[in-house]
Amino acid sequence: MTYRSPTLADLIATLQVERVDENHFVADQLDNPAHHIVGGHIAGQALMAASLTAPGRSPHSVHVYYVRAGDARRPVDFLVDVARDGGTLSTRKITARQDDQILLEALASFSAPLDSLDYQQVMPDVPAPESLPPVQEQLADYADELGGHWVRPQPFDLRYVDAPPRVALDLPEPPPRMRMWWRPNGSVPADDVLNDCLLTYLSGTTMVEVALARRHATPVSTFNALIDHALWFHRPVDLSDWVLSDQVSPTGIGGRGLTTSTMYNRAGQLVCIATQELYFGRG
Repeated sequence: MTYRSPTLADLIATLQVERVDENHFVADQLDNPAHHIVGGHIAGQALMAASLTAPGRSPHSVHVYYVRAGDARRPVDFLVDVARDGGTLSTRKITARQDDQILLEALASFSAPLDSLDYQQVMPDVPAPESLPPVQEQLADYADELGGHWVRPQPFDLRYVDAPPRVALDLPEPPPRMRMWWRPNGSVPADDVLNDCLLTYLSGTTMVEVALARRHATPVSTFNALIDHALWFHRPVDLSDWVLSDQVSPTGIGGRGLTTSTMYNRAGQLVCIATQELYFGRG
């Protein structure tokens, strides 16, 4: 069977989880040759399910533990526990299951609008996205490898400021960071929660790269799996324009690697900070 990368339409459709009852949701997965459920994808679905139980409130953080890989050929059930609804904050626990086996456990927190002090660090000075070629052009010299894997169509337009993963593999020293502009390859509904879920997916599929580069590896040259994943949503992300992801891996030890991404919109506003820990070794 021939597999293709998911399109943006595929991704949006599968993030729109189906409601079975008040706190039970189900969603199809995006299949791939290994049939492993993509961590950022199921995390985005969990966030969407929880959001549907907290109307009128926006997600400000989600903390995910990945327990099992799951089978991407089959749907996943999401059970949401309404832990608390306060005056400003709501907390939800989400459990994702397949055949009564837990795939994911997450806590998500939502906030009502609140006026308060607003401050942030300054965005790095980087070239504009229009001045950078798409990743498919940046990796054109590797187009014949792995059946065209490096130049395949993707749901996001990625433009790397620093060496992308396959180029980094050939460098004598791995890059200390991977800064990358990104935006969807197509239009996205003006839905703040959906945009946060798309950002969650993107972070789950790109942040691994900087940790792998430190190991002189790529996502397809060594086994890797997400252990945990946390995101803090600071401002609504506008996916009609570019977002800068400044990705670093401050440490790696014990077969694990920690990565952090700080994301800014075109105007320099900090929209999200994400962290992940990854496992490298045997499945």
